[in-house]
Amino acid sequence: MIYLQLFLTFLKIGAVSFGGGYGMLSLIREEVLSHGWLTEEELLNRIAVSESTPGPIAVNMATFIGSSQGGVLGALLATLAVVLPAFVIILLISTVIRNLLQYKGVNAFLVGVRPVVVGLILATAATLLIGQLLGMSMWKDPVSLDVIGAVILAVLIGIRIVYSSIRKKAPSPIIMILISAGLGLLLYPFAA
Repeated sequence: MIYLQLFLTFLKIGAVSFGGGYGMLSLIREEVLSHGWLTEEELLNRIAVSESTPGPIAVNMATFIGSSQGGVLGALLATLAVVLPAFVIILLISTVIRNLLQYKGVNAFLVGVRPVVVGLILATAATLLIGQLLGMSMWKDPVSLDVIGAVILAVLIGIRIVYSSIRKKAPSPIIMILISAGLGLLLYPFAA
């Protein structure tokens, strides 16, 4: 019975939630608490773990909650259920879009959307950079330079430039993340 409940609950969450994983959190919270599967504190702990592990937060939450209620089978069913609606929708869209790409208007639309997507990504990157390095969330906030963060960024840029000039290609993002994490572990303890 718990397996069917987990599957149907997370299928509903996956089917009616929009806005990605973070958009699903309020519905996940409502469903989990109403079923009595977790307490508020347990749920908050699962959210913290889900945010700090690789993968989409909604999938991680479904896996953790399914596991806590039904073991491995519960985790598999909850995870499958939360991704199934999006999978089906994307599958349908991908079959339709292939036929639509033969029309010039559709191609023109997609070409027109690309600059907006690039702009949104750049705006997000700039916002994160300003927030992280300058400690500002609004333009009127005082600047609080994160010197160690700036040093780590400068080192990473230096590594990228040197590596690219020697190897004629960019370094692996995974290696850059590991170097950044290592520098953070090395430098931030001295900031306290």
